[in-house]
Amino acid sequence: MQIRLASISVSDQERALQFYTDVLGFTKKHDIQMGTFRWLTVEAPEGAAGVELVLEPMAFPPAQVYQSALFDAGIPATAFMTHDIHAEYRRLKESGVTFRGEPQSMGPITAVLFEDGCGNLINLVQPAG
Repeated sequence: MQIRLASISVSDQERALQFYTDVLGFTKKHDIQMGTFRWLTVEAPEGAAGVELVLEPMAFPPAQVYQSALFDAGIPATAFMTHDIHAEYRRLKESGVTFRGEPQSMGPITAVLFEDGCGNLINLVQPAG
């Protein structure tokens, strides 16, 4: 058994695609029209081969409430790993990404939250060592 797909709910698929590709540097893998929405996935060039992030349309009203509650509580929807959190933080900040503070050491990790502009907080994490 393998994990090949992980999804994140987004308020606007086109805006999400732009953010995850142009700003974060992911690459578009699939973009298939499926009625009103799209099967839209991206991959991280530095990530594990074959793992895709689905940019899931926010079409289910209870999911909108859940996403908003997570955001308002400061709870990340997911986490992305990096080998150099300070360089990544500077690069993304220069690209206009909104952060919730600066990278902080938290024992075995250093982490900082940022907004994806589509209703989610993302935890950017660098393992210690």
